[in-house]
Amino acid sequence: MNEKTIKALVDAGAVKKVLIIAEGSAIHVDIVTQNDVVTATLKGTIKLWVTLDASAKWVRNLGIGRVQLVMDKWLPAQRSLNL
Repeated sequence: MNEKTIKALVDAGAVKKVLIIAEGSAIHVDIVTQNDVVTATLKGTIKLWVTLDASAKWVRNLGIGRVQLVMDKWLPAQRSLNL
C-alpha cells in the first residue's frame, strides 16, 4: 500500500494499529486495519529503512503518533545483500 493510500486511511480513521517491524538488517512498516494487514510500499516494492528513527519519522509524518515496535528478529550489525 502506497503512502497516499495510507494517509487516506489515517484521515478516515480506518487504521487500527501500526507495526514497525525490524527483521534482519531491514525495517518495514505494516498497517493494520479492521479487515487486513498491509505493508507500506514504494512503487510496488516493500518500503525499507535501515534505521528505526527514519521509519518512525515516516510514520509520524503520516499523522500517526502511536506504533508497536517488533524487533525480536532484528540484527542491526547484519549487512544486507544487494540483489
